[in-house]
Amino acid sequence: MTNKVQWDAIVIGSGFGGAMSALPLVHAGKRVLMIERGGWVGRGPANWGRYGAGLATPHYTRDASFRVESKGLASHSSAWNCVGGQSVFYGAASYRFRANDFEHNADVVHDSGAEWPFRYSDIEPFYSRCERLLGVAGEVSDASGEPTRSAPFPHPPAPLSPSASRIADAGARLGLTPSRIPLAISYKTGGGRRKCVMCGTCDGFACAAESKNDLATGVIPDLIRLGMTLQTNTICTQLCVKSGRISEVHCVNRVTGERETFQAGVVLLAAGTLATPHLLLTSDLARLNPAGACVGSYLTRHRNVAILGVFAKRPNPTVSFDKQIAFLDFYERAGSIQQLTTASELVRAYLPPTLRRAGMLVTSHSLGLLAMVEDQPQEANTVSISWKSTDRYGLPELCVRHSYSKRDEQLATTLVSQARAVLAEAGALFCIAHPISTFSHALGTVRMGNNPRTSPLDALGRYRGIDNLHVVDGSALPRSAALNPSLTIAANALRIGSHVAGTSALEALGTRHSRSLRNPLPTVSV
Repeated sequence: MTNKVQWDAIVIGSGFGGAMSALPLVHAGKRVLMIERGGWVGRGPANWGRYGAGLATPHYTRDASFRVESKGLASHSSAWNCVGGQSVFYGAASYRFRANDFEHNADVVHDSGAEWPFRYSDIEPFYSRCERLLGVAGEVSDASGEPTRSAPFPHPPAPLSPSASRIADAGARLGLTPSRIPLAISYKTGGGRRKCVMCGTCDGFACAAESKNDLATGVIPDLIRLGMTLQTNTICTQLCVKSGRISEVHCVNRVTGERETFQAGVVLLAAGTLATPHLLLTSDLARLNPAGACVGSYLTRHRNVAILGVFAKRPNPTVSFDKQIAFLDFYERAGSIQQLTTASELVRAYLPPTLRRAGMLVTSHSLGLLAMVEDQPQEANTVSISWKSTDRYGLPELCVRHSYSKRDEQLATTLVSQARAVLAEAGALFCIAHPISTFSHALGTVRMGNNPRTSPLDALGRYRGIDNLHVVDGSALPRSAALNPSLTIAANALRIGSHVAGTSALEALGTRHSRSLRNPLPTVSV
């Protein structure tokens, strides 16, 4: 069935890339269709329980599973698919990459050819707009290497929890400089937002109180009010090309199995760092790109390690969200160290029953830190497809291959040692280090760059070889820096969407974009 509407733009995906690239188009009065593979996430008391943890929800969809190969071992993983994408379950950390992160760094880039086609000054205004859209709470600290800003943080941070103060004081005694993690969380009631209840179930959970400013509770509902059409539970299966342009977008409904075809003047692809190259390769579009061999290559995902310090007495006698403090003293040499929340409900949801009680006991007596290293882009780290197996929608199997370089592992060891020292100074009896193997920070598989032979995208996210296709999600970022990438994905998408919409839309955003968090839609039940 062919949809009769001739859309100005089709946005595939509703995460940070999709929502932020759609925003200037909608504000410019364009007819925008947003296609999302998943559905709305319900909000309420159930989000606080073990079945509210991301991997335990139906939004962690098994029909989006993929094969993972690492160091000769194979396993299967899956992905979240819902309105708002990973923003619904993320931990709200909203960092700007540092100015130096946009400059050439031979130690990181090595022989990968990774490069940013613009500098920090080019994306800075969009960082500021995204911070206001997401209501980011934070404070500037010169010691943390905070880059120059055209606007202050929209809101001040919340008071430190007892555990955060303990970690900050311990680091300071060791000569480190604690800084605040900027968080997209509302700490005051107002502007249509509810005040955070400091429940501790933020990272890995959909916010029951709707205080975490994810895209599904703020930005997307406002775009719908302004005229955007959102089609949920819809899977894109193919992008068809005619005369160098995307002529049709083929889709199938996950619930009914009905197939539908859409047409638009421009297509903004934001399916995610793994799903975007999956769709491009399935549609055989790599052959049209001068850097087609790089489509799906140079996957990065940070070398992340969680370090838990175990204490004799419970360090947090009251429940609170304690992801507040970071140490960026080693940023230029190795990476960042950030406080990590230790929600017992995550343990209840993810550990097998035989380990659940012991795991909850350990976490109730623990404080956590996260060591984050910018991993090197490597050509061998790839997303590819195999037509030997297809899913019920006709899509080929997605295969992910990834391993870290020796340099990545050495820097992670350095940061873990520093994190252990902070936890020991805070009074921990011993520490447990656990490498994180998820793809929540995955980037770079359809990267931007200046060289048309090594970068599938130009500086404005245009897919080389196809006139009306832009890629606006994390797959476009050529490097991962050593900080949470969500705000950079959002700012880059807003930058690209503003260009596609035209300068008049960009100017309008200066006064109108703050509306997006004022009047969220009523709670949607599942």
